[in-house]
Amino acid sequence: MALRGSAGVPASGMGLEICIDCVESALAARDGGATSVELCANLVDGGTTPSAGMIAKVVSSVGETVAVQVIIRPRGGDFLFSPDEVEVMLLDIDTAKAAGAAGVVIGALTAEGGVDVALTTRLAERARPELAVTFHRAVDLTVDPVGAVAALQPLRLERILTSGGAATAPEGVGTIAQMVAAAGEEGPTIVPGGGLSVENIGSVVAATGVRMVHASLRSTRDGGMAYRKEGVFMGGDKVNTAETEFTSRTADLGLIRQAKAILDDAADSRI
Repeated sequence: MALRGSAGVPASGMGLEICIDCVESALAARDGGATSVELCANLVDGGTTPSAGMIAKVVSSVGETVAVQVIIRPRGGDFLFSPDEVEVMLLDIDTAKAAGAAGVVIGALTAEGGVDVALTTRLAERARPELAVTFHRAVDLTVDPVGAVAALQPLRLERILTSGGAATAPEGVGTIAQMVAAAGEEGPTIVPGGGLSVENIGSVVAATGVRMVHASLRSTRDGGMAYRKEGVFMGGDKVNTAETEFTSRTADLGLIRQAKAILDDAADSRI
């Protein structure tokens, strides 16, 4: 039985969510001790909704022990959505629900840089009661991330994922701490994400008092192709980088285990 309705936030201790885009990364997250995964496609665009097949396979592979959160985002770019895109998101929520996911990760903004409370409410109502609901890093593009927490309080979301309105969570620790205070004991769990590594997770946790963190913790893996044609690229700007069509970036089991150990130590120090 999959973890329906779970946001992956443990009742005690520290939670670790790994951002993934494939089954291999899901397995690494599970074996490394993660409590949750955020399943995406197109991580180069910040994450978009994965395929129905990918959702089903990840849930069947790790969903009994890891809370699978599915991002609901029909495209890259901003978070101001057309009526057609809204219909796509509603149908994608149904797909995640049918596949047995634990939760969905949503977010919508107004043109003026505020939270679109009405649309977010509509999406959350479509997900519940089967699915936990997280507001994603669209909050970091609002005029006031701390104020956004207050605006979202009536929705009783499980979590808000944020870098504190900064380029990375380590740079946004001051705002993240304010968001934690604004959420209070009864509000959503504030989850730092963006630019986290085993080198800085501990300091971010100490500076913010959070109970869970979100990270990719990926490394580059070489593929198995023997024949490798040069100079042909399937997408992205790879001409001047070390990336090719024969490498991929996947969650690194060793890094996940290191991060989990750091978080366990942090949890022990709070007792």
